Amino acid sequence: MKEKDLAQERLLWEALRKGEADEKLLAALRAKHGALYWISVEDKSGLCKKPDRKTLSAFMSVSQKDPLRANEILLKNCMLAGDTELIDDDDYFLSASAQLAELIEIKQGELKKL
Repeated sequence: MKEKDLAQERLLWEALRKGEADEKLLAALRAKHGALYWISVEDKSGLCKKPDRKTLSAFMSVSQKDPLRANEILLKNCMLAGDTELIDDDDYFLSASAQLAELIEIKQGELKKL
């Protein structure tokens, strides 16, 4: 990701932490990343996006053998900006991991034989 883009994500994260989100910046980042999510564990927080197919593939390929590694893949690839403790500190990471399922939305489909 370009340094300028990362700066925008960091700016929005800082503003959201203070409770003063810039609606224009929020709209721009939604247009770029789609749905945005705020993840928080006690005094640590992060700004996340929905996982893309590449991230979901990596997540699913290790999820059966190593669920913690799978959650780490998901969080590292979806967190746009935030406190690194959510990934690096085991206590924060385990709490954040419990919330990660909400990033993966599975829509109901239907298959009919014709």
